[in-house]
Amino acid sequence: MKAAFFGLRGPTVLDRTVSALADAKQMGGRVKRILAGLAALAVILPTTGASAETSDPIGDLIAKVAATVQPILATFGLKATLYHGGGRMSDRDSLGCKVVPMRTAAVDGVAVRRHQVLFIKETVGLPMPDGRRHDGYWYASDVGGAIHRGRIDLFTGSGAASMGPLMPLNLTTLTVAEVGLFQGCPRA
Repeated sequence: MKAAFFGLRGPTVLDRTVSALADAKQMGGRVKRILAGLAALAVILPTTGASAETSDPIGDLIAKVAATVQPILATFGLKATLYHGGGRMSDRDSLGCKVVPMRTAAVDGVAVRRHQVLFIKETVGLPMPDGRRHDGYWYASDVGGAIHRGRIDLFTGSGAASMGPLMPLNLTTLTVAEVGLFQGCPRA
């Protein structure tokens, strides 16, 4: 297969990358973080004017990597709901940490346990409160009584207006991958 991905030419660049990642199964969490980063890069970076044999080289790359490393980076679908701060809501999550807009996720604590770093591909590129673009990483640091198996609740910030960037994702099924663990409180 000849590939032209971000100006890189060569018949086996993609094949070598996929093969190296597949051979690294024993590396566990580190490989999961690398794969999630690659997926984020493929979504964030624009394509160049280079032509490829397929009409969607980024999609082909993600599909090939996902198919090869499925046992390493298992993804699952969770139905999303949104929540925001304000009113009588505490500014702390169930771990006692300050909730972080566009980073804190409430989970059921069973199917997805607290302290998991999650990669949600549908959130890559969304605007963050500080003006940067979202990298897709969320921290499962909260639980909720209405969050049951198959659901995830994403914290958007203070007030209902903070839900704007994520509103198209509300009540949709998101592609979620557990990519690591965190200790203590999540970083902002």
